[in-house]
Amino acid sequence: MGLPLRACIGASVAVAAAATLSPVHAQDYPTRPIRLVVSFAGGTDVVARLVAQGLSGLLGQPVVIDQRLGAGGNIAHEAAARAAPDGYTLLMSGSPLVLNPLLNPRVRYDPVKDFIPVAMVASIPRVLVVHPSVPARSLKELVALARRHPGKLNYGSGGVGSTPHLATELLQSLAGMKMLHVPYKSATIALAGAMAGEVDVVVVSSASAAAYVKDGRLRALVVLDRNRLAYMPEVPTAAELGYPQLMAEGWYALLAPRDTPVAIVERLNTAAVRAMGSPETRERLAGIGGEPMSTTAPQAAAYIRDDMARWAGVIRAAGIKAD
Repeated sequence: MGLPLRACIGASVAVAAAATLSPVHAQDYPTRPIRLVVSFAGGTDVVARLVAQGLSGLLGQPVVIDQRLGAGGNIAHEAAARAAPDGYTLLMSGSPLVLNPLLNPRVRYDPVKDFIPVAMVASIPRVLVVHPSVPARSLKELVALARRHPGKLNYGSGGVGSTPHLATELLQSLAGMKMLHVPYKSATIALAGAMAGEVDVVVVSSASAAAYVKDGRLRALVVLDRNRLAYMPEVPTAAELGYPQLMAEGWYALLAPRDTPVAIVERLNTAAVRAMGSPETRERLAGIGGEPMSTTAPQAAAYIRDDMARWAGVIRAAGIKAD
């Protein structure tokens, strides 16, 4: 699972240009409460509250959650992008931060130019599952079935341009197969659709699917992450099956507005890594199927750039546009 407290991606990308800060000021920061803008409820909010609790204890100032929900995360993203770059406004977000501008040119922020990634803080792996009626007990058999009957199988997602939608499009491109896309209003509804047999295939959070895989209401064929899952040890990764590019983990990042001083970013990074590495945090993350990530700020920047580049290629190739 993506970069969890172990070797991170080796790319070293310079943190976006930032103003300098004297050592004295760096040591003094923070001197007042920090606002953490949150783009989504659910997993994003859970991770944000874990980060806020950890940072509050380590930095000696309250970190206050500021939910700015709506518009697919863009309300929060735009608010954080316009905030003063002084370390007192931070953002917690995930893949929609990079996907939204790729799908909609009217979005009023740039995920690379307007933010400095402080750290990747957590990830939740995704799995591809099928309804038990689908006559495929492996990814190889699913690919063969879809190739024999183009367009006969269908797959659900939480909406056009969502990561599960893009991940399935990527699989189709890599495997030379074609299924019909059925977008739902949310990933939760798409999962329910798969269990009801409304759709044959769906890519979902492994934590959401685990209980249904265990009781036989769904069949897991592949983990879209770097490693097998402890709670689904029999399910292979995409790389094991010959698709190393097929990665679709749900990631969460802590970010600061552009021009936030480097010394503040570094202090926040150190605190975030310590906070997410605590046994209590690991246990609470495991409760939602996630685990902490550990990166430097430059590694986080590289990670986000790589994620954006991968999905940009998928979106262009498939001609996907936001609804």
